Amino acid sequence: MSDILKISAIFVIILILLRKKINIGYVMLIASGMLALLYLMTPRDVLSTIKSTFVDKVTIKLALALTLIRSFEMILREKDVLSDMMKASKQLLLRKKAVIVSMPLLIGLLPSVGGAYFSAPMVDESTKGMDMSREEKAFINYWFRHPWEYILPLYPGILLASAISNIELRNLILANTPYAAFIVITGFFFSMRKANGKFPKTEGVSKKGLFSFIPITAVLLLVVIFHIELHYALLFAIIALSIFYRFSLKDILRVIKHGLSMDVIMLIIGIMLFKQTMEASGAVKNLSSFLTAEGIPFMPILFLLPFITGLLTGLTVGFVGSTFPLLLSIAGNNSIGIITFAFASGFIGVLVSPVHICLVLTREYFKADFGGLYKKIIPAGVIVFCIAVVEYLILR
Repeated sequence: MSDILKISAIFVIILILLRKKINIGYVMLIASGMLALLYLMTPRDVLSTIKSTFVDKVTIKLALALTLIRSFEMILREKDVLSDMMKASKQLLLRKKAVIVSMPLLIGLLPSVGGAYFSAPMVDESTKGMDMSREEKAFINYWFRHPWEYILPLYPGILLASAISNIELRNLILANTPYAAFIVITGFFFSMRKANGKFPKTEGVSKKGLFSFIPITAVLLLVVIFHIELHYALLFAIIALSIFYRFSLKDILRVIKHGLSMDVIMLIIGIMLFKQTMEASGAVKNLSSFLTAEGIPFMPILFLLPFITGLLTGLTVGFVGSTFPLLLSIAGNNSIGIITFAFASGFIGVLVSPVHICLVLTREYFKADFGGLYKKIIPAGVIVFCIAVVEYLILR
């Protein structure tokens, strides 16, 4: 029972600190220190755990991948690649529904904070003259930018989930694909019923517009089809883009400098140290033994821990980093069914979280009513969760 109290106390501290907008990396460092103190780890054991965290291949690969993601995103933003993708989509997708959703979908490809506020005026513009409420427009802008976080390796959440669980990224992407698909399906079901017809036909798509899809497509193909690790795929893409845009040495150094973020490094170190400390302290073994002995059902825990953390923090890396090590220890294995269900549960919590920055920015732009927005978000989220339950039962 003491283990439950210790872990619960640490868990509450994690949630409180995350709610105060403290970087999750520093939060997890504090949580690791608390674990070491509560479990009376010796200085030698603490140093050994720190050393194993820094030399762990997973830590190194994560640091490389997240650093390269930032560099990749910077190049695409500065060279208007994403802007060209949106222009091409307008020319390719004449149907009103397709054009409207293409804006948040395309901007959602890159994990940039405040991206929802960028796509909001585009959704507003493309829905002018249509019989749509502010809440429906806000829902479109918010909901359709989020299928990617289930499957796109440019987002740190799925990357961390793969690293912590030691499940191949490709397999986790494939397992999460039904959730991403149903985000899109439910989005159409709960909005745009009156957005029928087509926009006026314009000029053909330029070569520049078509070529703009190549960088992100190439990264996805290298990871999903050719099983190349993400940091190698990103490095290849960045080198190719640097050559294509004829970057000078100054440009290259600027891109590298942007990629090297202390917040990102601390994020990785904090989460991986917490994972290692959970195991080294004996918390994992003791807690698993307690839950097994008491016969507590695993599935409610598998849903509630990530869901509540996602709900309270509005962060994908928040629920992955703080709950996945614990869930894996309780389960005693890292089956794909457990990880994909936990990820789906946690991200649904993120989607309905009132502190999720995308939701806050979208509601602010459209001056939408929270109640009206939640009338669409909650039932859509329930449908996605039902799909997660079905997949969990099948994979189990």
